[in-house]
Amino acid sequence: MAIALNPIRHEAADARSNRPGGGSGASPEPGALRLWWPILIGLLALYLPTYYDLAHGIWNSEEQAHGPIVLMVTLYLIWERRGMLFAEDHAHPLLGWALLLFGLLLYALGRSQEILLFEVGSQIPVLLGTLLITLGLRAARSLWFALFFLLFMIPLPGFVVDAATGPLKQYISILAEQALYVFGYPIARSGVTLTIGPYQLLVADACSGLHSLFSLSAMGLLYLYMIGHKNWLRNGLLIASILPIAFFSNVARVLLLVLITYYLGDAAGQGFLHGAAGFLLFIIALLLLFLLDGLLAHFFKPEQR
Repeated sequence: MAIALNPIRHEAADARSNRPGGGSGASPEPGALRLWWPILIGLLALYLPTYYDLAHGIWNSEEQAHGPIVLMVTLYLIWERRGMLFAEDHAHPLLGWALLLFGLLLYALGRSQEILLFEVGSQIPVLLGTLLITLGLRAARSLWFALFFLLFMIPLPGFVVDAATGPLKQYISILAEQALYVFGYPIARSGVTLTIGPYQLLVADACSGLHSLFSLSAMGLLYLYMIGHKNWLRNGLLIASILPIAFFSNVARVLLLVLITYYLGDAAGQGFLHGAAGFLLFIIALLLLFLLDGLLAHFFKPEQR
């Protein structure tokens, strides 16, 4: 972490802060602190009620359990680049005010009408507008990934979930049935209901892989940002691999739960092992992404990585 001890080193510290993970801990001027205290208080007054509602609502569900993690990672990324919050640059008040007012309108509409898509999503234009008004484009560019990462805290719209969940569950059910049939298990399928021996299992929405894809995308993009590969082809291949990894991880999850139910009974399949299987396979999906990155490293020269 670069620490600017005097004005002569400010430029070098800013240059280092532009690298992924390379924060700048420049000592703030008293005037800069006086500028940011009212801004921080205003942001907390605006969004603490939102976080409170989320913590007592959808963040307790399996589908949105990644929300607090996204928030903490975003705060960490901003803290790592905190030196940019006190750097001098040309402000962009016109664009900044337009974004800030748009974000505040989104927040007011979302808060009053209980539309989480607008209420949570308003954080991005509000923060970006504030940065442009107070600091300018350089600070906004430095914190671009932190602002982008907030997208993963926004709950998916219902129509997106409904449109994607059905086909995903259907494909997962078909693959699970065919895989178990190949290995000689007494398996049958009707829609998204699997019958194995005396047990019937419904492939639920949570097993569709949609939210796993969302969570894995967040962790995968964070990994790529922190690693900082320079090769666009390597980054593109890793990003493209997230979808199939997430999909086949959920196929493996359904297979595992079906086998647990078949051998240990319905209580085991719906109990602790149900949640543990989802967590374990999410970790395995992340490890597969890391393994793929390691394999790709052998196909690129050191200067191309």
